[in-house]
Amino acid sequence: MFEFQTIEKPIEDTLLKEKGSKFIGFAYPVNSEAEIKDRLNHLYEIHPKATHHCYAYRLGINGENYRANDDGEPSGSAGLPIYNQLLAHQITNVLVVVIRYYGGTKLGVGGLVKTYKESAKFTLEEAEIITKKLESEIEIRFKFSHQNQIFTLLNKYDAKILDFDAQEICIIRANIKTAKKENISNELSEMLLEFNIS
Repeated sequence: MFEFQTIEKPIEDTLLKEKGSKFIGFAYPVNSEAEIKDRLNHLYEIHPKATHHCYAYRLGINGENYRANDDGEPSGSAGLPIYNQLLAHQITNVLVVVIRYYGGTKLGVGGLVKTYKESAKFTLEEAEIITKKLESEIEIRFKFSHQNQIFTLLNKYDAKILDFDAQEICIIRANIKTAKKENISNELSEMLLEFNIS
């Protein structure tokens, strides 16, 4: 399993109104908890007067790292319905936030569950779901005279060059599809080259 589904780009400011309350939806492709924190802090800065910032995220190829946060709404009435939409869309590495401005009429737990679910669903329906292939980073050391061979090999595996330090002993860093890791390792070993893959 070397691929996962996620959203192509951020979706912001989808609006749902329910009995005077405004629910504003956001969805972001994310790769780390640090990135999630930055996104949440940014939304707090833009919407400091909002009543609730409820969210859910999934990280990891199988969504093994996840969290749902009700941010003061009754337990299970906001974060979980948002999280369930991530599951329903079968996506990971995604953060969905629904910001609520309270409009004066209580919705009750059932009403909240329904509205947070609808808001998350509506937001994700705006997103384009894409399949991403897992990548690994490779670093290879080789003599300058071998560079043509190395570039030919990296091309063959559709590697994306990140950094190339051309000295007498060259160091190249590139991203390759994790699915091709074993094949490229075998070829590099046959060429008796020093490399490591993370």
